[in-house]
Amino acid sequence: MIETVNLTKKYGSFTALDDLNLSIAEGTVYGFVGQNGAGKSTTFQILATLMSPTYGTAYINGLDVTKESAKVRRFIGYMPDFFGVYDQFKAEEYLNFYGASYGLTAYERAEVIPQLLELVNLSHKRDSYVDLLSRGMKQRLCLARSLIHDPKVLILDEPASGLDPRARVEMREILKELKTMGKTIIISSHILPELSEMCDEIGVIDNGKLMATGSVSQIQMELQQQKVITMTVSSDVERTVRFFEDDPDVINIHVLENGTIQFGYRGSDDSQQMLIKKAVLADIPLLSFKPIEKNLEDVFMEITKGVE
Repeated sequence: MIETVNLTKKYGSFTALDDLNLSIAEGTVYGFVGQNGAGKSTTFQILATLMSPTYGTAYINGLDVTKESAKVRRFIGYMPDFFGVYDQFKAEEYLNFYGASYGLTAYERAEVIPQLLELVNLSHKRDSYVDLLSRGMKQRLCLARSLIHDPKVLILDEPASGLDPRARVEMREILKELKTMGKTIIISSHILPELSEMCDEIGVIDNGKLMATGSVSQIQMELQQQKVITMTVSSDVERTVRFFEDDPDVINIHVLENGTIQFGYRGSDDSQQMLIKKAVLADIPLLSFKPIEKNLEDVFMEITKGVE
């Protein structure tokens, strides 16, 4: 549904987007992870037909976003990171205006607008002026605007930016509902744990380059060549440390609080099992022994570590 081929955007000598290749299947929720200035918004503006690439191509539903932009716009709903609203409109009037802009008849608008207001939990604000809505409500209204023409693809640039925790939860629940409706969604966010909950796949972009792409679990597996192990013992902390320091696959061992010891481990799963067995045979008083799973923030920090 979304594909980019060698997509590049340059501003003079500065490269904002560098040879980006993405392939996102229909019905996928794809999270785009990257710090400010990494190239997320540039990518989204090209996909939304608002900017032309320096070279390379992007496709939405098989349509070239540059050569067939008018057709592409029928398939996409775009929510930018910063957007303007018409303050003199009430919420329902705001959606009515955009529905008419997309060519919906008065009958179609009367059908779809109440449904969208209900979807984004704004039915009770239909007669409220847009400028009096909270930021979270404005974000949800902008999402409803993006859905007014029932697009197949949603391009959401930082939809949860600046929202309080409750508003972020509401936004996340709406996006889950859109996923069940079969929408293809590409979404960027700095709230990395929430992206890992919502997304089928993620892409990590840094300085315009795609550093990694795939499911969260796939990327975690690729990075977990070195595990981090946490174990707890009931006593004999110093003897335990000496025992594990003798294993060639154990590195960077640290003693934490309450009998907890943490270390890096470079061995295989089989060698890890043997290590546990040897520790038991050596009467190491183990209470727990478990690898620490890396979350999306750990993945992001490791992928972008040292990138200039």
